[in-house]
Amino acid sequence: MCLPRANTSRFVLLALLWLSPVPGWAQDATGHCMPFAGEQMLFSVGWEFIDAGIADMRVEMDAGGYRIIISSKSYRVFDLFHKVRDTITSKGVCRNGNMQSTLFDVVQNEGRYHSKKQIHFLWEKDIVTHTQNGKTDSYNVPAGHLNAIDVFFAVRKMNLSPGTMVRVPLFDSRKQYMLEVSVLKTQRLMAPWGKSVECLVIEPKLKTKGIFSSKGKVKVWLTNDARHIPLKMVAKIKFGHIVARLRKYASPSGL
Repeated sequence: MCLPRANTSRFVLLALLWLSPVPGWAQDATGHCMPFAGEQMLFSVGWEFIDAGIADMRVEMDAGGYRIIISSKSYRVFDLFHKVRDTITSKGVCRNGNMQSTLFDVVQNEGRYHSKKQIHFLWEKDIVTHTQNGKTDSYNVPAGHLNAIDVFFAVRKMNLSPGTMVRVPLFDSRKQYMLEVSVLKTQRLMAPWGKSVECLVIEPKLKTKGIFSSKGKVKVWLTNDARHIPLKMVAKIKFGHIVARLRKYASPSGL
């Protein structure tokens, strides 16, 4: 079975397109811009009943701002058919207590396909540059727009409840728009720390390319608490669903 180029990192990237502050969590000197500093998450990713690889996410912070890193790889048995070794890095700063993306860097190594993409958010000039395959394009994008990873963390900080919708300004795949995220319902799932927890099921209205060539349809299960930890992500594709499940979670509090 071949692992398609809709790989683990691209799936996690799309699945993490979601949309107060949480008192007591790690924060920088400007406020609660990034209350998730120190988090580490490990996901298994594959089809409905077959795990094909893993994706590791960690959140770091220093005097220069925050950094979110996602590394994904296929399991060795799938390497024989389609080896995946991808890295996504998101960087940003805290601006008036809010997140502001500064960089979105994607390195893809998937079988014979290799690609590097960088998006720089020059927010002080209201410009975003998109560089891929040696070509750089510039776009007029107002300050405040976030990249595809930062949007997820911005949503996690929000007050979410069933039947509501939240909106976040997004720049992704050369498009800028207000990403709408609907909170559909609650549902209980087993967490990797051994407890059944209530989750919020959310769904973003994506306007950019999805898992293959069509716009992505993704749902995410977030714990219904202040942390809004993603326990499960499901993306509908042409032949079934791709599923990511949280296997390990660590936070500064030691959960």
